[in-house]
Amino acid sequence: MSYADKTLTCRDCGAQFVFTAGEQEFYAQKGFTNEPSRCPSCRQARKASGGGGYGNRSSGGYSERSGGYSERDSGYDRGGSARSSGVREMYTAICANCGREAKVPFVPSGRKPVLCDDCFQSQRRNRM
Repeated sequence: MSYADKTLTCRDCGAQFVFTAGEQEFYAQKGFTNEPSRCPSCRQARKASGGGGYGNRSSGGYSERSGGYSERDSGYDRGGSARSSGVREMYTAICANCGREAKVPFVPSGRKPVLCDDCFQSQRRNRM
């Protein structure tokens, strides 16, 4: 597909900016479907102020020490939904080892085996 430079208007400052053919190609390669709505300087200012993206990725997630998933600062900021209430959404999967139902804090992709808590802990003990 061929791309041509486009002139867009920034939603923050109202300035016009060029969305180049090269940028459009990059967006398409990354699978982005929306054009940028902010000029480069407003995008940079928004990034610097922490006003966009996926929140603070400083810590959280899976912890070997605790043997499970941590709710605190787990990466993606959901903007005041389940995370701020302390409730984590759980998904149902079938344990690849014993066949029992397992609740996991991620969407099972089907590419990797999912284990229930008992089988996971048993496998972990056997590795140590």
